[in-house]
Amino acid sequence: MSAQGPDEGFVDPLEGDEPLLAARVHRPSDLVRLLVGTLGIVVVLAIAAFAHGTTVGLESDIREGTGQAPDLLIKIAGLVSSIAVLLVPVAFAIERLIKRDGLRIADGVLAAVLAHGVTLATDLWVARAASDTIKDALTMPQGAGGTFTDPVHGYLAPVIAYMTAVGMTRRPRWRVALWVVLLLDALAMLVGGYTTPFSIILTVLIGWTVAYGTLYAVGSPNVRPTGQTLLAGLRRVGFQPVRAMRAEEEPELPEHNDRGRRYLVTLEDGGPLDVTVVDREQQAQGFFYRVWRRLTLRGITTRRSLQSLRQALEQEALLAYAAIAAGANAPKLIATSELGPDAVMLVYEHIGGRSLDALPDEEISDELIRNAWQQVRALQSRRIAHRRLAGDALLVDRSGSIVLTDLRGGEIAAGDLVLRMDIAQLLTTLGLRVGAERSVAAAVAVLGGDAVADCLPLLQPIALTRSTRATLRRLGRERAQREREAVLAASKAAKEAKEREHEAAKAGNPVEAAAGERIKVGAKVSAAKADKAEKKAEKRALDVALDEAREEDLLSQIRGQVLLIRPQAPVEPARLERIRPRTLVSFIAGAFAAYFLLSQLTHINPAKTVADAQWGWVAVALAFSALSYLAAAMSLLGFVPERVPFLKTVLAQVAGSFVKLVAPAAVGGVALNTRFLQRSGVRPGLAVASVGASQLFGLGSHILLLLAFGYLTGTEKTPEMTPSRTVIAGLLTVAVLVLVVTAVPFLRKFVVTRVRALFAGVVPRMLDVLQRPQKLFTGIGGMLLLTGCFVMCLDASLRAFGGAESVSYASIAVVFLAGNALGSAAPTPGGLGAVETTLTLGLVAVGVDKEIALSSVLLFRLMTFWLPVLPGWLSFNYLTRKEAL
Repeated sequence: MSAQGPDEGFVDPLEGDEPLLAARVHRPSDLVRLLVGTLGIVVVLAIAAFAHGTTVGLESDIREGTGQAPDLLIKIAGLVSSIAVLLVPVAFAIERLIKRDGLRIADGVLAAVLAHGVTLATDLWVARAASDTIKDALTMPQGAGGTFTDPVHGYLAPVIAYMTAVGMTRRPRWRVALWVVLLLDALAMLVGGYTTPFSIILTVLIGWTVAYGTLYAVGSPNVRPTGQTLLAGLRRVGFQPVRAMRAEEEPELPEHNDRGRRYLVTLEDGGPLDVTVVDREQQAQGFFYRVWRRLTLRGITTRRSLQSLRQALEQEALLAYAAIAAGANAPKLIATSELGPDAVMLVYEHIGGRSLDALPDEEISDELIRNAWQQVRALQSRRIAHRRLAGDALLVDRSGSIVLTDLRGGEIAAGDLVLRMDIAQLLTTLGLRVGAERSVAAAVAVLGGDAVADCLPLLQPIALTRSTRATLRRLGRERAQREREAVLAASKAAKEAKEREHEAAKAGNPVEAAAGERIKVGAKVSAAKADKAEKKAEKRALDVALDEAREEDLLSQIRGQVLLIRPQAPVEPARLERIRPRTLVSFIAGAFAAYFLLSQLTHINPAKTVADAQWGWVAVALAFSALSYLAAAMSLLGFVPERVPFLKTVLAQVAGSFVKLVAPAAVGGVALNTRFLQRSGVRPGLAVASVGASQLFGLGSHILLLLAFGYLTGTEKTPEMTPSRTVIAGLLTVAVLVLVVTAVPFLRKFVVTRVRALFAGVVPRMLDVLQRPQKLFTGIGGMLLLTGCFVMCLDASLRAFGGAESVSYASIAVVFLAGNALGSAAPTPGGLGAVETTLTLGLVAVGVDKEIALSSVLLFRLMTFWLPVLPGWLSFNYLTRKEAL
């Protein structure tokens, strides 16, 4: 049964319990605890691996402190705890079964089984693969037989996982019993020498993490309040509800997930009520987004990422009272109450109406827009920030006035920055509906020109809500599509006009075909000049068409309207980001780089390595590394028909060595070269196509060279020219993959779509290059020279440590090409880790000693990856200042 009121929209009546609530829910809070537990495990293992002195000192201090305890007392504690650690879970299970809560017991048993499996895997890893420092921190020797204690206690971790999953820790009495038993058991094992402190900590973390991982995976029993609970809660605060109807809303955006469930409640006497119910699950929604905003935005106070229900209740109530006291139209809060331990409700007077998003464009009058600004002026007069002035937060009531809703994320005693962000947000919200001119005019009429002009530095996407940013991105894609269509139409018209001119010229001069040889040569020269002039004219026509089709985005239009009123207004965007994504990626990349470099250097003796190196070959390796940037510039310019300065292209390739630190090898170079070509005057579409053509030719040459050198490597040890079994196996593997791709419809469609997109942009660019053999020769020659430089650099690195005598150039080339391919596919910046590992294993496989191979690879990476970083940074800054990037 459903009913529809004049203002409320579609609603479903509640008959007792609400049937729409799911039996189990995946709580974001469980995911947060899972991630925190995983991070704790990583930290414990990191301390055990790198802080050996700390772990030894901690164990000595604990052993000295516990050694003074009476032996009899320790034995009694161990006996009691070993029995209680099994009896307590069984007792709790019996209690839950009596109360018919068997699902919780099932969740606990599943978590215990998974925790036991994780402990077994951890024990196996520590015994066979972990470093000696981790073994020393997690195990203790037992007797003279060379045996050790278990790194993780196989019975304790499942018990912790079980008790956490069934919810024992949320019950005070059972929680006290649990921790008393755990502390006694840990103390008995530590004093008896059966474990270490880090083993105890790791055991607890594994049990705790596995429990919450299990709960998030299978879901927890839904404890959200039902319709009966809501009605009972309303009766407790003095209302006499007749029925409550759940408001049927549109799918919520991620930033709206914590807004609560809305109800329309009908009373026995009096008007209806709007009730919002917020529970713990909804409180945790958007946790990661709020954490990210708190970390990345500077000077902006956001509400706590993890609020308690009472804190959320108090904040919303405070904002509701403050908004009304300031003179703004806001829903009147008349009651609040808790609905058990996991939910709260807020009761408002009912306001019938429609949101601004649901209002047709023709009904949005100038008076309505000014009324919206008047509400914001009332809030800002008392320094109250709304923080989310999107269209769904502006309600138009029956009288045609704006009511500010969704005040829960607001802020009192707000700073100037946040207040100006509210103005920027409402300018954008209204501009999306009525245009920049009407939005700015209404704002200036109500707030004044100076207040509106002051918000211009905040008029940037990062200061807006997530829904507004998504709308702006969608409009940007539509605008770009219209520009592409206009350019394509202009190009098509130019080609048709060119064909008509050729046909007219051919039809009007039939005698030219029978002219003498000298006339033919002159005609060819004239035709070449005319063709060049026609291409220039076509390019100018496309540029004119692009300029005519180019549209300003909404934010630029708003800035323009404000500058018409206040020409001296500041327009430079304010720095709102505390941590930019690029900075964060750089930090993570640097951490990974330091880890991989340090882990590799621990296997060699640096002093001995430097002393054994032949510095002449080191200089040769450095020379080939420097020559590779010239080759890279040639390989790029060979696929760009337009004129681009060669020296700046070389500097751009050097700058790419710095970009590798913050992006994977296959991504950073492509983005930088595309940007460089655009700044050099190449149109965006053609720049992308040129870089794509270069990458396509590079991929093809890489595969051909790998097969060719692999073939030569296989024939080195055989008298007849027959390929090795490895090459044959590789070819067969490729053939099988091709057959699988063509046989599976989904894969075939995926590949065909990608290939079609490739041929749509890159292949026409390649055809343009093929008409200029000199350019094509430059591009292919640059690619071959680039590969040769890297191969010779690796060979010189081997010779610097005396490891190239027994290895052929073909084998070194195969090792480099394979390592470079894996490094390009690896997600780490510059292929860190993947390149070093592959090159080292490859050199060992072709007969190089392990120590020499590792030293040679480190020298090679020093020459080609680490040393160019500083010149790359200088080149990047230079090209940026020259507006070439």
